[in-house]
Amino acid sequence: MDDPACRTPSLNLRDRILGIDRQVPLLDGSLVPYVNLDNAASTPPLLDVMQTIERFMPYYSSVHRGTGFKSRLSTVAYDQAHEIIGRFVGADLSSNTVIFGKNATEALNKLSYRLPLSPDSVILVTQLEHHSNDLPWRARAQVVHVRARPEGRLDEEDFDRKLDKYAGRVALVAVAGASNVTGFLQPIHRLAHKAHAVGARIVVDAAQLAPHRRVDMKPDDDPEHLDFVVLAGHKMYAPFGTGALIGPKEVFLQGGPEYSGGGTISIVTLDEVHWAGLPYREESGSPNVVGAVAMAAAAQALLNVSMDNIATHEEALIAYCLERLSAIPGIRIYGEADPTRANERVGVIPFNLHGLSHFLVAAILGYEGGIGVRSGCFCAHPYVVHLLQLGEEEAATWRGQLLAGNKSNMPGMVRASFGCYSSTEDIDRLITMLERIVRGDVQGDYRLKPSTGEYVPLNFEEPLADYFLLDNHLG
Repeated sequence: MDDPACRTPSLNLRDRILGIDRQVPLLDGSLVPYVNLDNAASTPPLLDVMQTIERFMPYYSSVHRGTGFKSRLSTVAYDQAHEIIGRFVGADLSSNTVIFGKNATEALNKLSYRLPLSPDSVILVTQLEHHSNDLPWRARAQVVHVRARPEGRLDEEDFDRKLDKYAGRVALVAVAGASNVTGFLQPIHRLAHKAHAVGARIVVDAAQLAPHRRVDMKPDDDPEHLDFVVLAGHKMYAPFGTGALIGPKEVFLQGGPEYSGGGTISIVTLDEVHWAGLPYREESGSPNVVGAVAMAAAAQALLNVSMDNIATHEEALIAYCLERLSAIPGIRIYGEADPTRANERVGVIPFNLHGLSHFLVAAILGYEGGIGVRSGCFCAHPYVVHLLQLGEEEAATWRGQLLAGNKSNMPGMVRASFGCYSSTEDIDRLITMLERIVRGDVQGDYRLKPSTGEYVPLNFEEPLADYFLLDNHLG
């Protein structure tokens, strides 16, 4: 088969990924190199990040107000991290600020608290959203959901109708830059232009977009400017517990932060509080300096590789994977299955095999193939139910079972997702195992755990202690 990935220059990034050559045990006792196709959940760390942390850690200290050399150095590094993340998304840091927190979910929740809203404010949320860009808004304003089309793309005509219907009341449009379920790229700049035309702002959840495509907020006065952008370090090859919220300073200078205490103030008396400047008033407590440094190092590495090169490499992988998957009997691919339209999505491909639980397929891939994927609804229940075309009666039955503690029949999909280091060999391993599963060539006797929906092989003892346990006495 003609390999599309071979028609593009190699990024040569596999040797820059920590743990890429690790052998993992299979059900039959053999060892194979691990294939990570679960990058949409979390990516492994770049060696560039690990090396930066190793150089920084001997000088790590408290930041801001410490007078020792290590504290002064750590303060400069932490402040530089803000600047680097700002550059990574093309933000004008004279009018915008970068706020670090523990992840993208926290960043979106912070914005939900800090964005000025009136009692009749409307927030347009697309049906493609991760729960983190939907649930925080439900507690703050009237949320109106914009439909997805049957194949999973945004229904932009529905967006236009609802934007027009609620014009004057729409305070914010909340949209994912790329879906974590189907990988579809959203027309974020076009949506921004439309939102601004009716006086609304836009927040882009770029957690899934930023590792795959260039994010450009554009100048503040550009009609296509992105008002707020949210990032997740653990999806950018820096899994050290950091996320970032980038947005206009004037929003965060209004009132006090939702979390107050150490680091957030300038002056406190028994009767008065004067808040610190930005970003410090929004980063309560001792910050995760190491996480910020790691995230900045990852951003620099991605920019040095070039997001355009990453996109070209990934589009070839998507096309190759879709072509190979389509030949498997009984497979259903969700989202766009046409290899010639690989440029319309990032490397996230959900699928199901006819007659087999998504939980079971994922388990076999892991236990017998050494392949890490994810299964379920991916923190996007409304979108997945829509893609699966579940009727209301069927959906109600599933919800009732789940609320009763039984996940046996929980709907979902298997999701294979790529990183910048993924290869056609990784895809070939996946295809080989899926072909085995379809043939019934499965070694394990898998049993369902109703409370979790997981399938585990009977009489198999996971040899975790041979690899890593924090407490050796637990092995």
